Amino acid sequence: MPPSDDLFGPAEPPPEPAAGRPLADRLRPAALDEVVGQDHLLGPDGTLTRMLARGSLASLILWGPPGVGKTTIARLLAARSGLHFTQLSAVFSGVADLKRTFEEAAKRRRTGQGTLLFVDEIHRFNRAQQDGFLPVVEDGTVILVGATTENPSFALNGALLSRCQVLVLRRLDDPALELLLERAEAELDRPFPLDLEARQALRAMADGDGRYILNMAEQLAALPPNTPAMNPAALSELLAKRAALYDKDREEHYNLISALHKSLRGSDPDAALYWFARMLTGGEDPRYIARRLVRFAAEDIGMADPQALPQALAGWETYERLGSPEGELAIAQVVVYLGTAPKSNAVYTAYGAARAAAKATGSLMPPAHILNAPTKLMKQLGYGDGYAYDHEAEDAFSGQNYFPDGMRREAFYQPRDRGFEREIGKRLAYWAKLRAAKGG
Repeated sequence: MPPSDDLFGPAEPPPEPAAGRPLADRLRPAALDEVVGQDHLLGPDGTLTRMLARGSLASLILWGPPGVGKTTIARLLAARSGLHFTQLSAVFSGVADLKRTFEEAAKRRRTGQGTLLFVDEIHRFNRAQQDGFLPVVEDGTVILVGATTENPSFALNGALLSRCQVLVLRRLDDPALELLLERAEAELDRPFPLDLEARQALRAMADGDGRYILNMAEQLAALPPNTPAMNPAALSELLAKRAALYDKDREEHYNLISALHKSLRGSDPDAALYWFARMLTGGEDPRYIARRLVRFAAEDIGMADPQALPQALAGWETYERLGSPEGELAIAQVVVYLGTAPKSNAVYTAYGAARAAAKATGSLMPPAHILNAPTKLMKQLGYGDGYAYDHEAEDAFSGQNYFPDGMRREAFYQPRDRGFEREIGKRLAYWAKLRAAKGG
């Protein structure tokens, strides 16, 4: 047997009989225009279409969820460009495998044959291993096509990213999944025993994963030919529901909490409840969500509704006392309360401005009249001289200056004209008028 460029066996294994191959493999596209759901890359004006038309295939990072065609696209790019296809998995490969692959690619290059090196789950290589790709990508020994489900900005070296073009693959939408089902029915030469609602439910269960829907289709194909059409309930009994794509320490975790936060900020309690439920369904710790809701109450509502913060804390405490699943209802109530509350980031903005001013002004002392004078020396230095006790002043407001001497007065807090802050704004305007009248 000739030497292999594939890590796990011959690069071109003998074809299996169609009947013995999985349905997903039998339906693997034979040309780029057969790939579904990625028209922004492979359509007439797609990025890869234009790249191939120019004859300038660059090293790529294919970023997208599972089952959307990353491996297939890499194979077809190699065939279309006349490159030798070599595949490695970052899960099973080490430095020795990389070195061997690079050496074999260099030999092919000397004979005029280029290499497309496809690295699945490239984000699993450590930083040093990723650096190992730099010289062979830089000098053209290989065209690197890496596949990742993780955000390349976080998972890959900046140096490697600078040498590759990142292409985002989309999860398969409903029409794309339906097209895969139709292709499967044509391959099997019979329709699946599903009514319209069950067919829709099957696409929903796939959650954008083409490989997954074809694997479920294969289970349907194993049913007797005379099986009556199933409804969604019967389909659910036959097939296990796909777990929602969610990883508590990866990007999806941050995507969903961002969606929840921005839905609340946009005063859409229904969308916020949906993202809250999505996070719980994915296995998120309700305490994490409760903690973020407390932050939201302070950052995005603040004094527009001073009850928002106590409500958020009460929901968190209720969960701690009741646990799951009863306590989750209290957090859901907080989600609705925050979503329907008036919004203001005035306190958040004021705090940021005050911090910036404190950093800029250094160690300015408070004015002497507001300093306590517990010792004789401090009294001799003028500590406390001229302090006006506000409760003894007219309207309980002295109008004195409380900023450091030599620093002009700043209006950090600018209440919004909504919610409770509308009343606060009136109060501050009244005090400003008094302060001006008193010369403060």
